[in-house]
Amino acid sequence: MEIRSGRHSRYLILYHMVWIPKYRRTVLEGPIADRLKEIIQETAKERGWEIIAMEVMPDHVHLFASVPPTIRPADVVKVFKGVSARKLLLEFPHLQKRTGRGTLWAPSYFMATAGNVSAETIRRYIEEQRQKGGG
Repeated sequence: MEIRSGRHSRYLILYHMVWIPKYRRTVLEGPIADRLKEIIQETAKERGWEIIAMEVMPDHVHLFASVPPTIRPADVVKVFKGVSARKLLLEFPHLQKRTGRGTLWAPSYFMATAGNVSAETIRRYIEEQRQKGGG
C-alpha cells in the first residue's frame, strides 16, 4: 500500500467491503468464484483502483481496495456488485435459479475504512478466511 496521486490529490483511502449473494446462498464456488475474482480484478484495473486483498467465500465476498477520493464509497460497492452480477448471470445462467431472476447479490453490504495502522490487520484477516473456511 502506498500513497497514490490523482490530478489534484494524494491519498491513501482504503475500503474493506463485504457483500453476500441473495439469500446468502452458497453459490460462489469453483469456476464461479474464479471468474468473480477475475471480474473484480478487471473492474478495478479499468478504473485505476487497487485491489489489496480479496477472498471469495461460498456465501460472501471480502474485498480490500484503495480507491480515489473522487469516488463515493457507495458507488465503489455498486460498481463491483453491478458489473460482477451482470457478467456472472450471463456466463452462468443457472445462478438465477438459486438467487432469483435477474439478481445475484443481496442489496445490503458492509463497508469500513481503514487507516494505515489497521490496514495490515484487515489484509491478514481476509487472507486467513480461506484457511478457516468461514468469515
